[in-house]
Amino acid sequence: MRPDLEIPHQMRALVLDGVGFEHLRVESVPTPRPGPRQVLARVDCAGICTSLIKLIEQGPDHPFLYGWDPARWPIILGDEGSVTIVEVGDELQDVYFPGSRFVVQPAIDHAPVNHRERYLNGAAAVRKVAVGYTLQGHLAEYILVTEEVIDAGCLIPVPVPELPYAHAAMAEPLSCVVSSQDHHMHLRQETGRSPRSAFKGLKPGGVTVVIGAGAMGRMHVELALGYNPGAIVVTDLDSDRLGLVQILFRARATFMGIALVACLPEEVMSVVAGFSEQQGADDVIVAAASHRAIETAQQLVARGGVVNLFAGLKRSEARVEVDTSSVHYNETNLTGSSGGSVWDLAHTLELMAASRIDPGLHIARVGDLDHAAELLDLVKTRAIDGKAVVYPHRRSNEILRVASWRASDEQRYLELSSSQEQ
Repeated sequence: MRPDLEIPHQMRALVLDGVGFEHLRVESVPTPRPGPRQVLARVDCAGICTSLIKLIEQGPDHPFLYGWDPARWPIILGDEGSVTIVEVGDELQDVYFPGSRFVVQPAIDHAPVNHRERYLNGAAAVRKVAVGYTLQGHLAEYILVTEEVIDAGCLIPVPVPELPYAHAAMAEPLSCVVSSQDHHMHLRQETGRSPRSAFKGLKPGGVTVVIGAGAMGRMHVELALGYNPGAIVVTDLDSDRLGLVQILFRARATFMGIALVACLPEEVMSVVAGFSEQQGADDVIVAAASHRAIETAQQLVARGGVVNLFAGLKRSEARVEVDTSSVHYNETNLTGSSGGSVWDLAHTLELMAASRIDPGLHIARVGDLDHAAELLDLVKTRAIDGKAVVYPHRRSNEILRVASWRASDEQRYLELSSSQEQ
């Protein structure tokens, strides 16, 4: 769609008007129009995020809603997506232009500007809002980019025009992995008389372990390759997932001179011992939400190494045992992160533009907006091993199951839609 085409009065959107999946549906709603410091954008592609499940099930109790009740004020979901500007508010005419492509950083470090009365205590204590929560989300044909997003610098340009819509939509989940690995901190000391210096990220030439080979675990494997560790060891209970890791990344790892091993949990201790001369792993990333995985990580980490708790546990199950002796005597570091920052998202787009990461490897399902609720249910029941994306302006009778999704796949998919409309 060209930005100069007429904007329709109504649009389709995935709306939540209560608590629970029975309150989730695609509806026709008025297309918003931008105020003086707002922008209206066409949603080119949107991702289906697992975090939406918590939002649907918790409603106003979700920490990012701050008491906002979807039963009274329905919300449009979707925190992942790529957009093209179609209309610009009067005060931003010299800043943003129709036809420009962007990705929105969904976590906005800004107090609410609009509808403050809908928040608990008039939003008196709210300092952070989120797109797809109290701000309109991407699972719609159009998205209103409000003052909070603009003022916090969370509208990030797509760096190259040839970047596929779906790949740009994958920038947000990948940026969470970029942020996570950026939180690793190692100390270096040449001799006992030398001062210590610190460096961030995974240890080059070291041993990296990723526990959990699901969608996010595989993203960790791909990003880990960029740090050039000597070995990457991936472990999971599911042998099919381990096989997929080898299919996706073995050739690249071999080309880079990095040993890549995918093994079952009962094998991981001996594999790591072999690569590390019995010393343990320098970086251990827990990408599986389980107590056992966290316990295993602490057993695998080397002196001075880092354990990264990437996968979150349920709040009711969040307490785990920590080996304080390892932290104290072996000087191991325990870290974690939640989401990415504006820098992380911009850097992820740069990595995509430079072909240093391939977002298409992580896409497993493709559909249109009418499939969004079904896809969320598949994610909830773990029937999808990978990411799902939807094209809100394309109509389709089926959800595609794909091994990967490249620029040529997207082009054919959208061209087929255009030919069907004519």
